[in-house]
Amino acid sequence: MTGKPLAQDYSPFELYLKTLHEALIGVEEGEVASYIPELAKASPSSFGISFATIDGKVYSIGDYATEFSIQSVSKPFSYGAALRMLGSEKVLRRVGVEPTGEAFNSIVLDQKNNRPFNPMVNAGAIAVSALTPGDTHQARIDNMVQLFSAFAGRELTIDESVYRSEAETGHRNRAIEVVRFV
Repeated sequence: MTGKPLAQDYSPFELYLKTLHEALIGVEEGEVASYIPELAKASPSSFGISFATIDGKVYSIGDYATEFSIQSVSKPFSYGAALRMLGSEKVLRRVGVEPTGEAFNSIVLDQKNNRPFNPMVNAGAIAVSALTPGDTHQARIDNMVQLFSAFAGRELTIDESVYRSEAETGHRNRAIEVVRFV
């Protein structure tokens, strides 16, 4: 027998995800990020949900297999890894935990401690990334890719076209990096 699965073929959680997906698929608020040219190419209609339980069961619906650039989603994972590896005392010497009240890409430091206000703005994320272990630039990149791959539960790669687009337009982030070492 073929055809669509019946409601009884779904778990309550799968039914909830299906209902949620159907309710939200038509939402078209917001804009695709355009400050990085490669990100502007993303399809605003792609929408998927994937949820993993602590026992490893994965529920997915919609465009969940479409790869995307994680961008600032990486910040809490990098910060958590730095805290786990180095401890809060060492990490807090490089980045604070206070709100800035500024945009995510502002170039503002806590003047009292000469550090970014928190790890969820670009300046703080750059300071945290400098704590990534490795004797060379490539070793640090490899360690970051391994970290994010472990969190994702699969091997991730660096999207070279997004990297080039960021490198060509990321003047503000390079300025943050210069300010960090002043």
